[in-house]
Amino acid sequence: MPNLKDLKNRIASVKSTRKITKAMQMVAAAKLRRAQDAAEASRPYAERFNAVMAGLAASVGGSDTAPRLLAGTGDDKVHLLVVMTAERGLCGGFNSNIAKLAKVHAAKLLAQGKTVKILTVGKKGRDQLKREYAKYFVGHVDLTEVKRVGYADAQGIARDVLDRFDAGEFDVATIFYSKFVNVVSQIPTAQQIIPASFEQAEADSASLLYDYEPSEEAILADLLPRGVATQIFSALLENGASEQGARMSAMDNATRNAGEMIEKLTIEYNRSRQAVITNELIEIISGAEAL
Repeated sequence: MPNLKDLKNRIASVKSTRKITKAMQMVAAAKLRRAQDAAEASRPYAERFNAVMAGLAASVGGSDTAPRLLAGTGDDKVHLLVVMTAERGLCGGFNSNIAKLAKVHAAKLLAQGKTVKILTVGKKGRDQLKREYAKYFVGHVDLTEVKRVGYADAQGIARDVLDRFDAGEFDVATIFYSKFVNVVSQIPTAQQIIPASFEQAEADSASLLYDYEPSEEAILADLLPRGVATQIFSALLENGASEQGARMSAMDNATRNAGEMIEKLTIEYNRSRQAVITNELIEIISGAEAL
């Protein structure tokens, strides 16, 4: 039977933990609202921007004058994986799910004989990937000091990726992030950003609406680098909302579990205390009868 003092200490410890998880849940709920608003506000712009880009890309087609960011290098031997996760943990499977998707993608490419390079954004993804893929790392972006992600942060990451592409370090770039659906649902997503790829529906919706001056090629050459930054920024915002939603759910579950544990420990404590009291009474009665 557990010692009463040990049980009392465990109950006090779990209560302290419950206070912390409850506080973290409330903080995550407050941050989630801002992050969700930012992610949802960015979607119409990103969707319309991609639709216009799709129309331009459809017009250019397989032209020899198409920008390299659209046409690619003509090969797909070297792949850059940009894995974007959180800087902090305690958010359920948020980081693990993104890292798992990146690992599956990397393993598939390596099995096909491709060369893989990994650029991580957020230390949690780096920590999980370095166990198996450390030798493929080519860089890391630390956002620990960033309180609220802005477009300038996405531009910095995009500039790094574009400089590597211009230097011929890779042929295809894919970003990995988690798309926010709601508090309990976040979808790990892989999106190719170089060469730029657009769905046919987007191209059909935008190609018939505009005539462009100067040429489509010139406009694409200017807009495609911005498109990379826009896609990365949108992914960072989706990640931010997904992280807070996952943390809120995880802390809510932890708080509930702590409450259940406290109830079980309290029952066990009361039973043990009752048993101790009963034994003491038996000893007293037995001593009195012996006299």
